[in-house]
Amino acid sequence: MAKKKFVLRLEEEKMKAVEKWAADEFRSTNGQLEWIITKALRDAGRWKKKTNENPSSDDPA
Repeated sequence: MAKKKFVLRLEEEKMKAVEKWAADEFRSTNGQLEWIITKALRDAGRWKKKTNENPSSDDPA
């Protein structure tokens, strides 16, 4: 899957919270943000799981 780069601006405290959350779950910060976005899209009914996706990488812990 091709990935698109973009700039994200967050308040410093929010970024620190995301970094800590990622570390707690043994993910990179980028991986954590992708997981959060995917979960939010699924919860909103705007993203359907594809058959070739790895379920363990996207499932909430």
